[in-house]
Amino acid sequence: MSINTKKVIKNAYRISKVRGQTALRIRVPGGHIETRFFALIDEIASRFGNGTAHITTRQGLELPGIDFERIPEINKMIRPLLESLGLDREITDDGYPSAGTRNICACIGNRVCTFANDDTTAMARELERAVYPNDLHFKIAVSGCPNDCIKAALNDFGILCTVEPVYDASRCIACSACVETCAKAVTGALSLRDFSVLRNRELCIGCGECIRKCPTGATRRSPEKSYRLVIMGRTGRKNPRMAETFLKWADRESIVKIIQNGYAFAQRHIDRSLEKEHVGYIVDRTGFATFKDEVLQDVRLGEKVIVAKHIQWGGYRYTSDAGFR
Repeated sequence: MSINTKKVIKNAYRISKVRGQTALRIRVPGGHIETRFFALIDEIASRFGNGTAHITTRQGLELPGIDFERIPEINKMIRPLLESLGLDREITDDGYPSAGTRNICACIGNRVCTFANDDTTAMARELERAVYPNDLHFKIAVSGCPNDCIKAALNDFGILCTVEPVYDASRCIACSACVETCAKAVTGALSLRDFSVLRNRELCIGCGECIRKCPTGATRRSPEKSYRLVIMGRTGRKNPRMAETFLKWADRESIVKIIQNGYAFAQRHIDRSLEKEHVGYIVDRTGFATFKDEVLQDVRLGEKVIVAKHIQWGGYRYTSDAGFR
């Protein structure tokens, strides 16, 4: 049968190495899915595939071994999965409307983890509603704390949930538990002077370890949620690299708006002579200053927000100065 591969890929099916067969890609925002969908997934895999499911590196599911002619039938069956995404658009029986934006990843967050500073699943689903569907190649991940178990620093947009400690000197006994913890395990942002704890706000990464270690509750969580946004990390053949910090102490609304503006930026500047262009390479080509000006447009940043003045990304070298023998 004649296959329009571009249409198939956009419909969230993989072009596999097995002739005449494909694999369905199921979106699982934040890596969190209701178990009631397992029966449906099992039915599709058993009836149309080879009875297996692959958990992808981006927390989605792939069901391999599907014949191309079964795609229309499967698309009707997965309608409940699309409806569960909560998208502000009409859901049809045509299956996934796009596959450019990869599945939004998240660690398990503060629903379970004691280190996490926020509900990462909720934020991943909010971002899903804000940016999906979209044909642009973007990768987004949410980490509940700066431990970054989800590897947000390898994504185009990585969100790290942070907490700003609020210090009450009247409850402090100058035990140095927070200072020692920060010095040994974090960045050394705290110091003790005249029996009071001082915090270097530029060094502080908002991990919350000082709050966890304080025996008297002298340091507590700020009621305001805050986030660090790291940008343009990537894997790949050409120039893999770690993301760099763009914003610190930003609010949730600003983060979502900046990411939405990032899509608009890519639409304006993408090289349409190419089959596809990764957003990181668009930023490399246009320059950080242009990206910064455009993604901060109509964004109201709070007084506490710190914005990077300039970013110089590093990258992987395939050869060293000394060369290889």
